[in-house]
Amino acid sequence: QVRLVESGGGLVQPGGSLRLACAASGRFFSIRSMAWYRQAPGKQRDLVASFTSGDNTNYADSVKGRFTISRDNAKNTVYLQMNSLKPEDTAVYYCYADISSTLYRSGDYWGQGTQVTVSP
Repeated sequence: QVRLVESGGGLVQPGGSLRLACAASGRFFSIRSMAWYRQAPGKQRDLVASFTSGDNTNYADSVKGRFTISRDNAKNTVYLQMNSLKPEDTAVYYCYADISSTLYRSGDYWGQGTQVTVSP
């Protein structure tokens, strides 16, 4: 059974910074990819940044130049460094991972979500 545990959310002023972390735990074969999504009240859940096993990164246009996704493979952890935060960044941020539980089977896993609030 695989779990994604998130940390680092909180309240920050506009222009401030925050660093999110997501660690995968449990029994699994490998992590195929990891990503960060966010969902504001009344809005769809949108992709913020992704970091695949191929070492490629992808960012939403709204966060390019401000957010950076990184990972520590030894710790099975992905990070999201958020700089120059804006009020429109306020949302619940979710960690996502495509994890192979066995050599032949993979599935989608989600963290519990962590609230990020950007307000003066």
